[in-house]
Amino acid sequence: MDLFAFLLLPFLAGLILTGIHAYLGVHVVERGVIFVDLSLAQIAALGTTAAYLAGHDLHDPVTYFWSLGFTLFGAAIFAMTRVHRETRIPQEAIIGIVYAVSAAAAILAMSKAPEGTEHLKDMLVGNILTVSQREVIVTGVVYSLVGLFHYVFRKKFLAISLGQEVPNLRLWDFLFYSSFGFVVTSSVAIAGVLLVFSYLIVPSVAAMLFAQSIGKRLAIGWSMGAIVSAAGILLSFHYDLPTGATIVCTFGAALLVLAVVWAGTKRRTMA
Repeated sequence: MDLFAFLLLPFLAGLILTGIHAYLGVHVVERGVIFVDLSLAQIAALGTTAAYLAGHDLHDPVTYFWSLGFTLFGAAIFAMTRVHRETRIPQEAIIGIVYAVSAAAAILAMSKAPEGTEHLKDMLVGNILTVSQREVIVTGVVYSLVGLFHYVFRKKFLAISLGQEVPNLRLWDFLFYSSFGFVVTSSVAIAGVLLVFSYLIVPSVAAMLFAQSIGKRLAIGWSMGAIVSAAGILLSFHYDLPTGATIVCTFGAALLVLAVVWAGTKRRTMA
């Protein structure tokens, strides 16, 4: 029972992360901006770094708003840099540049700070095993509000993700990326950049192997995220490994297994 109580909060945090990120991942994959979450997560981490250097504790509410402000600025950049016919610059290139600059800026900022190496490690892989009850509740409330917002405007967001023409496209893009920013800002504080990216992309990619409809892909993505979260947390606890990195590797192993199953099923179907 002590083990169950200790691992319950990290598992609940994993379920909450799975719930919102698997949904957003469907949109990201359809839009073809695979690394937007990684880029926004890195911008959020840069905001946290700036707050830390300004003298704020990492768990200070002020730090969250620093991080959110940086992330909303990134959302504005992505909303304004859709593919232009004049330049033919793909948005993925802008996303990659923003990620690289944000990561380099965070490294430069922390290079002169005490415990800079440890902070950079936390930014990458987080420490979901030590998540508090308050963090789980606050994150759950924030994600519920974002989920309600996306439900209300689901037709607009889905139409854009499917490549359909929508009036005021940049405004809706900004609203999408801004809501994304609220999610990422909270997620990075709990799970780190790499785990946030894994929760977003891996379940969606795995679901695409077995389903075409949005509903079925969400069901597969949510199921995979829940199972992998539980397995990764147990493995990290049992073998005394960094939890975030363990869950990321578990996601990779699960995707590989599912890809092999899909390939075998397809081969039998074609035979």
